[in-house]
Amino acid sequence: MIRHEVKGRLARIILDQPPLNILDIDHLKQLADAVEHCANASVIVLESALERAFSAGNDVADHVPERVPEMLEHFHRAIHGLLETEAVTVADVRAPALGAGCELVAACDLVYSDPSAKFGQPEIDLGCFPTVGVSLLHRRIGRQRAAEMILRGRPIEAEQAVTWGLVTGLVVGGVDDIVDELLEKSPAVLRLTKRALRGARDRSPSEGIEEATRIYVNQLLKLDDCREGVQAFREKRPPAWKSE
Repeated sequence: MIRHEVKGRLARIILDQPPLNILDIDHLKQLADAVEHCANASVIVLESALERAFSAGNDVADHVPERVPEMLEHFHRAIHGLLETEAVTVADVRAPALGAGCELVAACDLVYSDPSAKFGQPEIDLGCFPTVGVSLLHRRIGRQRAAEMILRGRPIEAEQAVTWGLVTGLVVGGVDDIVDELLEKSPAVLRLTKRALRGARDRSPSEGIEEATRIYVNQLLKLDDCREGVQAFREKRPPAWKSE
């Protein structure tokens, strides 16, 4: 099953389908619903309850013509939810992330991995290709590296995934310290910063700067937290954020 927990500003989406978090159509629907339910959090952590796998991907039994459209509908709804939410999305990867598992990772803002984890898109060996991977991976790791992962279907080690840019950094024992750091930020400023990052995603650099400037001037400067952050710095004290 796919579980989700919301406590204050923190939400967790937990993949818990032994033995390898293989996601069939019903699990993908649960995943998409969980992303929607967690959208108003400040931080969403995507993690696995299992030691053996973050996720081994979509159920091979669903890769048949009569099931693929529904499978992709729910999977893409989950991916779009992760991409469009104004929450900061953090993937906590402690075991292999393959197929759809790797695609979920690519959709997150920050990705932290145990050094033992692996990442891969083995769909080519099943006679298909990853619809999300072909769209997202080249943005994360570059065209040629994405092509190598997708066309050869061979997994890469966590350290290589960091070098390539798929993984933000290596951690042992999870992301709790990183999440605590994010939760210390202003909730309103986090949302606007995520909005600016998302707004620049599909724009040229000059258009991205214009969009970020518009958000900064028209929205950020109107926040009490923007004024509080500057004032707290000048007074050498921790900020007292007013937003929730």
